[in-house]
Amino acid sequence: MAMIGLGAAVFDLDGTLIDTEPRNRVMWSRLFDAHRVPYDETLITSFAGRRGIEALADHVHLFPGRTVEELFEQAVSYESLPGMPDVAPVPGAVDLVRSLADAAVPLAVVTSGQRPYAERLLDMLGIRGLLDLVVTAGDVVTGKPHPEGYLAAARDLDVPPQEAVGFEDAPAGVAAVKAAGMTCVGVVTTQPVGALAKADHVVADFMEVDVVPGPALRVLRTVTS
Repeated sequence: MAMIGLGAAVFDLDGTLIDTEPRNRVMWSRLFDAHRVPYDETLITSFAGRRGIEALADHVHLFPGRTVEELFEQAVSYESLPGMPDVAPVPGAVDLVRSLADAAVPLAVVTSGQRPYAERLLDMLGIRGLLDLVVTAGDVVTGKPHPEGYLAAARDLDVPPQEAVGFEDAPAGVAAVKAAGMTCVGVVTTQPVGALAKADHVVADFMEVDVVPGPALRVLRTVTS
């Protein structure tokens, strides 16, 4: 069990608060399939936690005659197709956010998604009104693994980064939290434990985390393998 001081809590969205990664993986896979571009699981996994535009920019050379913007819009269009995987809250996520809000802990989300998308998911979770701040892809110049989004959250919450805890499910997000100087709690919802090795603590889900007087964060059990 570990205790973490808590000046603010900053959450990633996709894969951390809500399990959208199965759907996102299908969207990216369909994009590659539509253009008959070969890919493997490692390539699709590398998109997790990053802004779609930036992730696609690394591979746009595989799509002759197409721009990153065109490809991104095409991938996003698959989101509403019939038969796409359902999304659901990560176990314990909503209760943890509510407990943090009850304890008057400053709260933010830093996401690689666009604002309309992020706001829709937060409304679906029923926690939008509990958050002090939402930093989206359009609010930063450089996305994760760059720390810009997390540094912006700390600045606007008026909390030193070293007093904040960031929650992430993907290596790019963990790198961003750590580069910002925050304590990082990795959540094993979309990646193997080893992929989150640079996080300070790794949990299976938010059922292993609670808020105690202080306020502080208590990590009941960490995942090691």
